[in-house]
Amino acid sequence: MTFVVKKIDHVQLAAPKGCEDEARKFFGDVLGLVEVEKPEELKKRGGVWFEFGTFQIHIGVEEPFTPAKKAHPALVVENIDSLKEHLSKNNIPYTADDNLPGANRIHLHDPFGNRLELLEWI
Repeated sequence: MTFVVKKIDHVQLAAPKGCEDEARKFFGDVLGLVEVEKPEELKKRGGVWFEFGTFQIHIGVEEPFTPAKKAHPALVVENIDSLKEHLSKNNIPYTADDNLPGANRIHLHDPFGNRLELLEWI
């Protein structure tokens, strides 16, 4: 084999047209991800991009829009108990899940109904 898959560059989640402000509030303000500027040619498509570490989450406009109910990104969090408190204070519901040995994890949905998994390895 002459090629190697090295890492995930980004994950794209779909959202409805006009989603940008709500995406900024949730992914930026609530989850603390940093918004990155989209290339000029892609700005006209709508959506917004965020990054953390060396990875990105792209919120892309899709019409007609249908949220991902099962498929999801899983994000590793440091101090997930603090995140749980933060989510509760911001009235963002989540579900605790103890089915993965060695992980403290939760599931929640972004404002558009896409499923997200957040976990801390213990």
